[in-house]
Amino acid sequence: MSKQAFDRKIDALEALRSAAESPSTVEQLRKALSDRSNYVASKAAAIASDLRLRSLVPDLLAAFERFLADPVKSDPQCWAKNAIAKALKDLDHRDPAIFLKGLAHFQREPVWGGRSDTAATLRATCALALVICELDDLSILEHLVDALADPEKPVRLDAARAIAQLSRPEGALLLRLKALIGDREPEVVGQCFISLLSLAPSDAVPFIARFLDSDDGDIRIEAAGALGESGEPEAVSILKRYWERWTEPEFKRAVLISLGASPLPDAAEFLLSVLSDAPAQTAAEAIVALASSRYRSEMRERAANIVASRTDPSLRGVFEREFGRS
Repeated sequence: MSKQAFDRKIDALEALRSAAESPSTVEQLRKALSDRSNYVASKAAAIASDLRLRSLVPDLLAAFERFLADPVKSDPQCWAKNAIAKALKDLDHRDPAIFLKGLAHFQREPVWGGRSDTAATLRATCALALVICELDDLSILEHLVDALADPEKPVRLDAARAIAQLSRPEGALLLRLKALIGDREPEVVGQCFISLLSLAPSDAVPFIARFLDSDDGDIRIEAAGALGESGEPEAVSILKRYWERWTEPEFKRAVLISLGASPLPDAAEFLLSVLSDAPAQTAAEAIVALASSRYRSEMRERAANIVASRTDPSLRGVFEREFGRS
């Protein structure tokens, strides 16, 4: 097929988005899902999802199975399987069979210098999809534990998110264990902290606070970020106590950013105190955090008065950039 003909096929599929009520739309998408091109099938899956066409679920399932056969050749980069799994998830497909297949799928494709697994996004999508499936919760947790140990970071991240979405108390134990064991990617531990706060905030706060004493600076930053955004008053109090103990600029910046995202007024008050007393660079970062806060409007005048009292042109410039001129 020429490039022009291929482009016309894609354009015709995109045009179906504005013809959701047309009787031919389902048939055209069904035909596209059976196309040999994984890109065409991926487009059809995305459109079926966007148009909420649940009648195409059998066709999506059949296409997924087809692209599992000789997958490196039939579906390079997992374009089709990724789009189909996402569409089935978005269409609230509750039979776990297809997602379990996706969660177990690894697709090593040739790249410069070796091979690379291109199925990480697929496994991550399937991990999240399992949460609403007709499968008992403990079985779901069993699969998500495996995903927490996946070689690829995106899968481990979404496994931690999925455990929180399942909302089972047993999930908190798994997340605590993963945080204690650690991960080569600090962001994964950070997601475990966030998921713990979603599942059991009062128990999670003192547990996460222990990581503020970690020898790993990245883990300290992840813990500070999770605590600051948690909305738990105890978490803000803990961060305030640690504020003077740590001198690393990156840690202080992480605390300020997280407090800027906090829903608590006490967090915004602390940012004002930092703006008033801290060295210029840290005070500037407090301005940025305040500008992103939900208390931006309430704190603007007080922040402006503090900036004026400090008579530092650099702080005035940051304030005007972040809050706008009065």
